[in-house]
Amino acid sequence: MWGALDIPTSGMVAQRIRLEAISANIANKNAILDAQGNYNPYRKRAAEFAAGNPSAQTQAGQELGVHVATLSIDQNALKAKYDPSSPYADASGYLMVPDIDPIVEQVNAMEAIRAYEANVMAAEAIKSTMAQALRLLS
Repeated sequence: MWGALDIPTSGMVAQRIRLEAISANIANKNAILDAQGNYNPYRKRAAEFAAGNPSAQTQAGQELGVHVATLSIDQNALKAKYDPSSPYADASGYLMVPDIDPIVEQVNAMEAIRAYEANVMAAEAIKSTMAQALRLLS
C-alpha cells in the first residue's frame, strides 16, 4: 500500500539531483581553472532521467517512477573568448570559457522546482487518501 509513495518520492529525488547540476552550472559559469589550478574550463552538467526507480522498496515501485540514469558532461559546451591579456590565451589571443547561459539555467531551475513541488503535492494527496481509507477501516 505504501509503494504508491515511491513514485512521487523518486520524482523529488530526481529533480533535486537535476537542480544540483543546474546550480553547479550557474556557480561555475566563469570557471576556467580546475581544483588543482590547471587550465581546464568547466563543462556544463545535465541530469538525464530514465523510467523506473531501482531504489524503490516494492517491485511495482521499481517499475514506476523516475531516476537519474546519468549525470552527463557536455564536452563541447565551450566558447572562444578574445582575451589576449590572459595567460591561458592561445597565440591568437583566444581562450576557451564555459558556454553556460545563466538565463537558460535559471529557467531550467524554475522548471525543476515546479516539478519538485508537483511531486510534493502528489505525495500529499496519496498520504491524505491513505489516511481517509484508514479512517474508514477503523
